[in-house]
Amino acid sequence: MVNDSTNYDTMFGKIALDQGLCTNEELKRCIDEIDNRSQTSPALLRDLLVERGYLTKSQASRVISTIKEARGSTATHQIPGYMILGKLGAGAMAVVYKARQLSLDRIVAVKVLPKRFSENKEYVERFYKEGKAAGKLNHPNIVQAVDVGESGGHHYFVMEYVEGKTLYDDLAAGKVYGEREALDVIIQVAEALRHAHSVGLIHRDVKPKNIMINKEGIVKLADMGLARQTTDFEAAKMEKGKAYGTPYYISPEQIRGEIDVDGRADIYGLGATFYHLVTGRVPFMADDPMEVMRKHLKDELIPPDHINTSLSAGVSEIIEVMMAKDKKNRYNSIEELLVDLKAVRDGGSPMRAHKRMSVSELEKLEDGEVVEESENVDLAQSVTRYKTTVLILGAMAGFLLLIVLLLLFRK
Repeated sequence: MVNDSTNYDTMFGKIALDQGLCTNEELKRCIDEIDNRSQTSPALLRDLLVERGYLTKSQASRVISTIKEARGSTATHQIPGYMILGKLGAGAMAVVYKARQLSLDRIVAVKVLPKRFSENKEYVERFYKEGKAAGKLNHPNIVQAVDVGESGGHHYFVMEYVEGKTLYDDLAAGKVYGEREALDVIIQVAEALRHAHSVGLIHRDVKPKNIMINKEGIVKLADMGLARQTTDFEAAKMEKGKAYGTPYYISPEQIRGEIDVDGRADIYGLGATFYHLVTGRVPFMADDPMEVMRKHLKDELIPPDHINTSLSAGVSEIIEVMMAKDKKNRYNSIEELLVDLKAVRDGGSPMRAHKRMSVSELEKLEDGEVVEESENVDLAQSVTRYKTTVLILGAMAGFLLLIVLLLLFRK
């Protein structure tokens, strides 16, 4: 019974967190309290979150509905050609099952859209969009798409099964990545993004939860749910003014809902992920997602080597350029970023980051010199005007004096 309660709490907490209903800190406080009270008066996580005011009763009810659906009939529903073996996990938007593809006798992962979302046209379209986007990609560092379809009212997306963990799992457990290990991970994700960008796809949601590591140490980029073709101007216009992404890792241009979002948004998200790996914390922290996004737009980034002093200046410099608020000050492309990442990994310097930071500093300096020069021009003009005025007045006074003298001599 204790195990059932613990499993239920774990699922409840994960879904509440995925749906953005509570923060990591609030969840941890409640879990710690449950651990302290377990010997005297056991408590369910959902009750404690409501009791503390972190969730409303209606929000708790929505999470419970998601859990019931994840544990319910979908698990036993058979998708033609696949044998469902068990549930791998449940998020805010989908339930993922482990299954066997009968035709090829291999293990796959099947993402199923819950029934309550199947009635929403936007959710269904996004679900199929993810499958189609993933289907265009074929790279060892990207989770491979297998199939997408609908059966018995259930929309499903079949993909490569990755036996391993996500970066988020490590970070949630308190792990801070060493520089060398983090570089290895980020380089593999960058290779995945290079492939996606080469076929005109931007991911738009690069974050630790969407990056997996299998048992062989191979990194896999997952979840193309927010991916968009750079040439899809119609979709860009429809999304104008809307912030698509995850608050802790979203780029400033995505927050502003700009139309011309490009691969540099993925570089920013990867930079924020890199920052989290090597410091153990997100770049900008706040309880309110809106405040987090405001900080992405306005607050100065604390250099990562100021938090983790063991980091090399090169890694810190790369991250700062990746996370430049103005995209023109970031790396122009993943290819350019990869050159610096590999150079630092091999003991060299990030020359492209040096160049970009130097240009950025020069632009600031030039702006300052223009102001100074402008002030000097204004001062010079004022002095010139003053001198001219004095000369004119002196000339007039001399002329009047001459007239007076002439009149006196006549008398």
